[in-house]
Amino acid sequence: MARGKKKEILTPEERLQAALVPESEQPYEVPANWCWVRLGSLLSEIKNGTTIKQDKSGIGYKVTRIESLQNQTIDFNRLGTIVNEQEIKDTDWYLVGDIALSHINSAEHVGKTALIGVDMLPLVHGMNLLRLRFYNKCCMPILFQYFSQSFQYKNEILSRINMAVNQVSINQKQLRSLEFPLPPFLEQQRIVDRIESLFAKLDEAKQKAQDALDSFEARKSAILHKAFTGELTTQWRKEHGVGMESWEKTILKKVCEVNPKKIDTKGLPDDLEVSFFPMTSLSEIYGEITEPQTRLLKDVKTGFTNFSEGDVVFAKITPCMENGKSAIIGKLVNEIGYGTTEFYVLRCRENLYNRYLYHMIRDLTFRHQAKSVMAGAVGQQRVPKQFMENYPLDLPSVSEQTEIVRILDDLLAKEQQAKEAAEKVLEQIDLIKKAILARAFRGELGTNDPSEESAVELLRQVLSTSDR
Repeated sequence: MARGKKKEILTPEERLQAALVPESEQPYEVPANWCWVRLGSLLSEIKNGTTIKQDKSGIGYKVTRIESLQNQTIDFNRLGTIVNEQEIKDTDWYLVGDIALSHINSAEHVGKTALIGVDMLPLVHGMNLLRLRFYNKCCMPILFQYFSQSFQYKNEILSRINMAVNQVSINQKQLRSLEFPLPPFLEQQRIVDRIESLFAKLDEAKQKAQDALDSFEARKSAILHKAFTGELTTQWRKEHGVGMESWEKTILKKVCEVNPKKIDTKGLPDDLEVSFFPMTSLSEIYGEITEPQTRLLKDVKTGFTNFSEGDVVFAKITPCMENGKSAIIGKLVNEIGYGTTEFYVLRCRENLYNRYLYHMIRDLTFRHQAKSVMAGAVGQQRVPKQFMENYPLDLPSVSEQTEIVRILDDLLAKEQQAKEAAEKVLEQIDLIKKAILARAFRGELGTNDPSEESAVELLRQVLSTSDR
C-alpha cells in the first residue's frame, strides 16, 4: 500500500519566517514594532459549517446561513433552524469571538464578516460561511473585523477570488495567505478603543441624517396633503377675497381626458422621426423625462400609446405606480410622442392645470386609493381606467391651482435638497470611517507606543506553543 507524503516538520523559526510577509510583498509600511503576517498564522481554525439538514420553521437551535450575515453582524431574522438537533456535533457551535466570513457570494459581498458575541449564542455554524477562530492573546477578533471593513482588506479579497457565473468565492488557502498588519497586543486594544470612540460620534451624526432621510416621504406627503385641502393657499384666498366655497367638487374625467384618442398620422411618412418614452425614462424624483429617445413612425404606430406636449403620464402598473412614476411631456420631435401602454395619458382641459394634476397623482392619498383597487396578476397589477375617470377631487380655480403649484414646487425642491444633503452626509460618514480604518491599520491614530515589544515576538510565542 502506498503511503501518503510525510508532512514536513518546521522548526519554530521556520514557522515564523513562513508566517511573516516578505518586505517586497508588504502592501505598505507600518510602525517598527508591528509586523505584516499571513492571516492563517493567527488562526487556530478556519472551517466551513455543518451540512446538517435545516429549515426555516424557527423551532430548534438557530443556524447561520449565507444570507444571515448582514451589516457586519448576524441578522437573526435570516437564520435557519436545525431539523435534527441530535446530529449537531460539539465542533459545530460558534464560540464568543469567532468570525463568520462570507466566502461564496457576489463580488460586492464576498469577504464580509460578523463577530460572534455572547448575546448570539447558542448558535450553530452553517455551511457557506467560513468560521475563523484566532489564537488567544494573539490577535483580537474585533480588530480583524474592523480590518475586514477597510479598503485594503477588500482589495486583497478581490485579488484572490475565483470567478463563477453568478457568484465568486475565496477558498481557505487563499484566505490564509491574506496579508494582515499585526500590532503589539496592548496596541490592538488601544486601536479598538480609538476606533470605537470615533465611530460612536460618527454614528450619532449618521443617525440624525438617516432620521431626516427616513422622514422625507412623510414630510412630502404632509406638504401635498396641505396643498389639496387648501391649507397652503389660505393666505392667498384672503388676499384675493375668496373662500373654500370657490373649490368645485368634480371627478377627473370632467376636467381631463384619460387616454385620449391617438392623433391622426395618415399621410405622414413612415420614416418620420418621433419622440419615444420608455418606462425607464421617467425620473421618480423630479417627474422629468431623463432619457427620451427617437424612433421612426412606422415602428410605433401599433402597440404604443400616443402623447402630446403637455400631457401628464402616469405609470399604472406595480411597482412603478407605487413609486409615483409620472411626468409631464415636454417638447416633442415633430410634435408627436409615443410610449408604453403601461402609461395612462392624462390630457387636461382648460380648467385643470397640468402641473397641479401632476402633483395630485403623486400624492400618497391618490396612490393609496389607486393601489387598493388594482387588479390583475401579482406583480403586474394595474390601476383600472374607471378609477381614474371617476376619481373625486375638490378643484380650485386655475389661478389658485397655479399658486398651489408655485408653493409646492418651492417647498418640494427644498425638501429634495435636504434629502440629497442627508444622503451626501451618509456617504461622507462611510468614507470618513474608511479613512479612519486606513489610518488605524497604518499606526497613524496616535496610539502606538514604540517602546512596546514587537509584534514579531508575540507571533513567535504563539507559533512556538501552537500545535501545527
